[in-house]
Amino acid sequence: QLQLVESGGGLVQAGGSLRLSCAASGIIFSVNAMGWYRQAPGKQRELVATITSGGGLNYADSVKGRFTISRANAKNTVYLQMNSLKPEDTAVYYCYAYILANVRSYWGQGTQVTVSS
Repeated sequence: QLQLVESGGGLVQAGGSLRLSCAASGIIFSVNAMGWYRQAPGKQRELVATITSGGGLNYADSVKGRFTISRANAKNTVYLQMNSLKPEDTAVYYCYAYILANVRSYWGQGTQVTVSS
């Protein structure tokens, strides 16, 4: 099993910054990709950013140039640095991991990010 624990959400004014963290434990050696998704009220969950085990990066168009995903392998942690936040970034942010061998996705419990105008 793989466990994901997020932290770092909160309330921030538009234009501000937050950093989310996701600590992984369990079968971390099998993880092929990690990242972040978000879900706003009344909307579907959407991809924010992902990073593969080989270092490949992928961002949603809406966050390119503002958000940066990174990882600290020694800490089994993935980060999402969010700058120039906008009210439309308000959502519950979920950490995500994918293990190809299991053909399975894993999710954290979610952390709320609220951006006030």
